[in-house]
Amino acid sequence: MVRFGVIGTNWITDRFLESVKDLHDFELHAVFSRTTEKAEEFAEKYDINYTFTNYEEMAKSDVIDAVYIASPNSLHKEHAIVFLNNGKHVLCEKPLASNVSETKEMIKAATENNVLLMEAMRTTLHPNFKVIKENLYKLGTIRRYFASYCKYSSRYDAYKAGTILNAFNPNLSNGSLMDLGVYCIYPMVVLFGAPLSVKGTGVLLESGVDGGGSLIAQYEGMDAVIMHSKMNNSFLPSEIQGEEGSMIIHDNISSPDLVEIKYKDGSEETISMDRDQPEMYYEAEEFIKLIQEGKTMSSINSFENSLHTAEIMEDVRKQLGLIYTADLTK
Repeated sequence: MVRFGVIGTNWITDRFLESVKDLHDFELHAVFSRTTEKAEEFAEKYDINYTFTNYEEMAKSDVIDAVYIASPNSLHKEHAIVFLNNGKHVLCEKPLASNVSETKEMIKAATENNVLLMEAMRTTLHPNFKVIKENLYKLGTIRRYFASYCKYSSRYDAYKAGTILNAFNPNLSNGSLMDLGVYCIYPMVVLFGAPLSVKGTGVLLESGVDGGGSLIAQYEGMDAVIMHSKMNNSFLPSEIQGEEGSMIIHDNISSPDLVEIKYKDGSEETISMDRDQPEMYYEAEEFIKLIQEGKTMSSINSFENSLHTAEIMEDVRKQLGLIYTADLTK
């Protein structure tokens, strides 16, 4: 069994815990919250034995082996490094950190302490992502990667009404690129590596974050086009276009449940398989497997892929003039 603690008692932690309830070797032992009331309420909900209102105490305790971090983006580095330095394995929600500097600090701490650090990017650990990768050759020479994740945020209604919630707060390193664009960028990096150059545009909101935007990444012989937004919906599928055919990833790239190839001769092929677990199950499964194998890095959600993704997002933010509070303390 791998004994887990969780940081964060919000909806994403709920979703994660619901996803892993049938995962063998996952055992929930502790929760951190800033208030005793919330910690105890969450502990009662999930039958958790230990509650903490001081995350350093949780990191130093002997009641957990690993931690799932779902705190605000701006706190990922601070929380992760404390646990890494105390010999705990860390599964950290995407984006791994606020910027490149923080990402490097986290990787350094994991390496020095010989423990596992993995970004919880569920897309690239979805069973159909492996199918996508294994079937790319059928497309011939690939000329374009297109990914879209545009989802109207209910928090945007509050923003327009004058209330700035976490999703639109630059102090927490949020916004469309970090929250949704990362789902498009990370798979691109896993499939094709780091691009030669990136050009980004976006809409900056008065709160100091981006509400949406686009970017073009240039590769040798191909380009990538990415759209993301928290201010509007899009129903376009994502697509990988080759000279022999195009691979269509329906709905949005974050959940590749249905994947088809349309060939230039008019024939079609469905290559996706039905998943048998909630989509966040697979990231936890990979994380636990790596711990049990004594490994300190995923070959899929690797340090290199997380770092390249952070570099792309920071490059785009610089082009937009989008600066987080975390950037000022580098």
